[in-house]
Formats: sequence, structure tokens, C-alpha cells
Amino acid sequence: MALKLNFELPEKLYIKDPQSSDYGKRLLTCAIELINELGLEKFTFKKLGKVMNSSEVSIYRYFENKHLLLVYLNCWYWEWVAYLISMQTINLQDPDEKLKKTLHYMIYANNESTLTDYINESLLFKVIMKEGSKAYHISNVDQENKNGFFLPYKELISKIASIIEEVNPKFDYSYSLASTLFEVVNNQIYYAEHLPKLTSLKPPNLMKDLEIMINQFAFSILNNNTTSRNIH
Repeated sequence: MALKLNFELPEKLYIKDPQSSDYGKRLLTCAIELINELGLEKFTFKKLGKVMNSSEVSIYRYFENKHLLLVYLNCWYWEWVAYLISMQTINLQDPDEKLKKTLHYMIYANNESTLTDYINESLLFKVIMKEGSKAYHISNVDQENKNGFFLPYKELISKIASIIEEVNPKFDYSYSLASTLFEVVNNQIYYAEHLPKLTSLKPPNLMKDLEIMINQFAFSILNNNTTSRNIH
């Protein structure tokens, strides 16, 4: 039986938190499936209501528009990755091992879990990979940032940055490296599937090779005693 794993997400994203009701959870389940199938541009609440055998009006009781729904899904995913990292590193003392585990679960957060019965993490990852950047690569990003929409992402990056700082306390750019590593994971998988000329990674060993690459990238930077501020 799935555990009741719910995350506290920014309140201004929703009218009613879909995690708070069976209907809302079914809304999230069906929305992930339909956005994955149609893409965000073709996805509408009318189509979602049809899939759910529900009225469009009922969906609007939870979200004002599909953009806020997409940001909500991003926030859930960011919280999910942060949860995995916390659970898998809590008893680790060696900073290098903590970072390796962190990188591993950034990549394999797409594995379907039994911790929730309303979110298919594998499908959600596909949605985030294809559509996720549309949540914050928008003209209104500054106002949405003021509204706290991206707080879960900031907290996730802060968590990764703190582990990076354990590996190399003298490294000046822990937040920059943390956000870069996180974005590299999604982008490289997306490139491999849709723009293969932009990456050296190929199926069927895509995920394994990505983990090797991201570890080499991270540790080669952190093990270099010469920081960029010493470069003239």
C-alpha cells in the first residue's frame, strides 16, 4: 500500500491543493499522463476534464490555469528529488560518497516509486524533461519568483550546494555548480532522445554513462585546487 507522501508546495500556485483530496490526486495523475501524451501546448483543462469524466469547472477549482499546474508539477518533482537525496545521504559521513549518492538520485529520480499512488514518477520526469523549463523561462518570471513559486527549486539547489561545499569548502561557486549539474541531467537526457547531435550519450547505456559523466565533471572541478578566481 502506498504511503501518504505529500509535500508542502507554494500556496499561491493553487486555489485548492490537489494533494488534499482524492479528486485532486486523480487530477494530478491524469494531468501528468495527458501532458506527457499531448505536450503542454495542446493540453487544455477541457481535454483533461474529458479524460477524467469531469467538468472543466471542477478543475478550475484547483488551478487558475495550466501554467500554474505545470509549475506545481515542477515543484512536486523538485521536492521529490530533495526527499530522495535526504533519505539516501542522511547516514553518510564521507562527503564524496554523499555527492555521488546525490548525483545518482538526481539521475534516477525518474524511477517509479511505491511511496505515492497518485504520482507516476517516471511519467512526471518525462513531463519535466520536455516541458519543465517552460515553468520559469517566461517573461513573468520575476513576479512569480516574488510569489515564491520557485522556492522548492531554490531549496533543492541549496541542499546540493551544501554537499558540494562539504567536498571542497574552498570552492567558491557551489550554487552555480549545483544548478548546473541539475540542469545538465535533464538536458542531456532530452538531447539524447530528441537532439542527439548535441550529446555524446546514447541509448541503451544513456543513464549509466550520464552518471559516469556527471561524476567526472563534478569531481574534476572540485578536486582542482585552482579556483577560477585565481585565474587572470
